[in-house]
Amino acid sequence: MNTASTPPDLLIIGSGIMGSIVAHLVRAASPDARIVMVDGGETIGATPGLHLHDVPEPEIWSAYNAAVAIGIQGFYAGEAPEPTRATDAAGLEPRLHLLSALGDDADAMPMAAAAWNVGGMGAHWTAAVPWPAGDERFDFGDPQRFTDDLAVAQRVLHSTSPSIGPTEPGRVVLDRLAAHLGSRTPAPREPQPMPMAFAPGGTGRQRVGPAVIFPPIGGAPDGAFELLPGHLAVELVHDGERVAGARLRRSADGADVVVEAAVTVVCADTFRTPQLLHASGIRPAALGRYLNEHAFLTGRVLMDLDRFGLAVEDLPTALPGEFCVDSLWLPQNGVAQPFHGQIMNSTYTDEHGSPLGYGVGISLYVPVESRGENRVRFIEGETDITGMPRFEIEFGYSDADRAAIAAAQRTMVELCELFGTFDPVTESALLPPGSSLHQTGTVRMGSSDDGASVCDTDGRVWGFENLYVAGNGVVPTAVVANATLTGAVTAVRAARAAVQHLTAVTV
Repeated sequence: MNTASTPPDLLIIGSGIMGSIVAHLVRAASPDARIVMVDGGETIGATPGLHLHDVPEPEIWSAYNAAVAIGIQGFYAGEAPEPTRATDAAGLEPRLHLLSALGDDADAMPMAAAAWNVGGMGAHWTAAVPWPAGDERFDFGDPQRFTDDLAVAQRVLHSTSPSIGPTEPGRVVLDRLAAHLGSRTPAPREPQPMPMAFAPGGTGRQRVGPAVIFPPIGGAPDGAFELLPGHLAVELVHDGERVAGARLRRSADGADVVVEAAVTVVCADTFRTPQLLHASGIRPAALGRYLNEHAFLTGRVLMDLDRFGLAVEDLPTALPGEFCVDSLWLPQNGVAQPFHGQIMNSTYTDEHGSPLGYGVGISLYVPVESRGENRVRFIEGETDITGMPRFEIEFGYSDADRAAIAAAQRTMVELCELFGTFDPVTESALLPPGSSLHQTGTVRMGSSDDGASVCDTDGRVWGFENLYVAGNGVVPTAVVANATLTGAVTAVRAARAAVQHLTAVTV
């Protein structure tokens, strides 16, 4: 077993959005801090952590954009719902894999997936960053702190609005929704362009992936940073109060490597962060519990152009590299308007690129209660393909959830019929659990160590002085919208706490 000769100040486990935010903020506050980031997967393409929408390799770019046009996040990397042929971690292709393909029991959430690649889900995500409101926020009695941390997350993610559109028919959609919903969606929660994580680059703008958030991931010079792809964290080394670092398994040869660090931040994902804690014997009562994901109802209606005075020949066509012409947002607004609407509209064209029609694609995300019985349950004595503790997902809808889904289905009909003739049987579907990839709650934060949380409001794991968790799994609320921006608030907090810990150590 080898030990790193120069222990870093900070060890970040996971190279996705959350890990890159932690690295970015720690580097900004501590220019000389030594940072090591590890990931079990390898790089997709030539540039580590680059969003697949913007990779230069034509084959990778085409495969990603063909998959994303489906509009179902679980297929963004082209994953098919069938078992992988890999038998161990070394044989896993760097991409998105269904959890069932990794050997875990995900029957209750069949479309749940994990990214096995440098950049994590940040290489695949939609890049939609709607901001949380109402019960989605977790301010623990300090709303200004949450607002300030949210603003930092928006800045680091380059939140941009408008992003795609609105085109002329897109503005018609927004105006018609606003007129129909009226007081149910007051400013600033009115129908509006979808904020997305776009940064300058490429042909003018690019999706924000980890290499944009923290450029050294993508190879930018930083002598105090090291990225270790193909190194799976299999155990946190600790004495019950302090984490000394982590034991990593190198996929190339199966060798074990121990990396010691003053502070460790685990940003694996909603499933693999609790998996690593469990494997390390860190098992608070709430670990893996309160698994949450909004229900995902999708629909599409062909706009009646005559109704709105639009001419087919004037319809906009998508910009190069985009599958939609408008990316729009219907914010949830509590009881008055409980559903998040992600509206991605497309112009249909013939083989010559001439417009044929305009499709309004409405996805309604439905709030689901946070309940302890929805959980990741680890199976003693069994391992999955990665060699980590095998788990079973236990997830179901409550009576209140089913009532909310039924209400959303009625709302789907109501909204789609604003724009054209709509058949809910053939043009709408309730997708299987896991389809959104917006799972939260399995390492949730709380204000006290009362058995209902895994970490404090900074992300520090209860009982440990230098172990932090960050990411969507830390979010303690039932998020109705896309979860990434909300989850990023936890990364902002973990980064700040890590800097404070490192500063205290060196004083």
